[in-house]
Amino acid sequence: MSGSVGGATMSLGDLDVGTLDAWCEKLLTCQPLSEPEVVRLCARAKEVLRNESNVQPVRCPVTVCGDVHGQFHDLMELFRIGGHAPDTNYLFMGDYVDRGYYSVETVTLLVALKVRYKDRVFILRGNHESRQITQVYGFYDECLRKYGTPNVWRQFTEVFDYLPLTAVVENQIFCLHGGLSPSIDTLDHIRALDRVQEVPHEGPMCDLLWSDPDDRSGWGISPRGAGYTFGQDISDQFNHANGLTLVSRAHQLVMEVR
Repeated sequence: MSGSVGGATMSLGDLDVGTLDAWCEKLLTCQPLSEPEVVRLCARAKEVLRNESNVQPVRCPVTVCGDVHGQFHDLMELFRIGGHAPDTNYLFMGDYVDRGYYSVETVTLLVALKVRYKDRVFILRGNHESRQITQVYGFYDECLRKYGTPNVWRQFTEVFDYLPLTAVVENQIFCLHGGLSPSIDTLDHIRALDRVQEVPHEGPMCDLLWSDPDDRSGWGISPRGAGYTFGQDISDQFNHANGLTLVSRAHQLVMEVR
């Protein structure tokens, strides 16, 4: 893809399109960027993300995706089936890192795609986009192993603080990583949250990233130790109050129906 229009180089902040395209091509072969390149990418990503809402509006057509967890080759298979950006628009609902072997390459690629195609690729925050969780489940150790320093981990965890918490597709489909919160009745309550911080241990921002639906009605205590469980009745009430038709979320394995 050309980095120039009318003979002038296109610029995205202090990054030109040619540089971003070269980085994306490299990352698509599962090669990590250098530490100085990550620093430049993350600085630009924060500029892009700070302009997005806690409830980010998204237009159709869009392909909505759940947890990736450092499974780079699964991400490549997803792109093979669904199409590559910008030909296909994507909304990822969090948990890009931890557990898999390629958290660095996975999150770097998704952040690079976000910066390159900011109106076509959307990335939300999951409960694993957290300093505390990534020090336990692998991303911190992977950064140390691959770079010899925690600086890349620090760069990405700063970016995580800027990720939108939720999205609404065509004013109808409410998308988020975890689930609903007893502290939140309306989308405006979410819009009013200060998201630029580490994920709290409790409260509405925590609930959005940790809660799970349950077969029982009403609110329940979550076995995860954070967030809540919520019944179909809670989802129906929230959808009705906000003019929504569906809640789309990630955070749990979808069992294959036989």
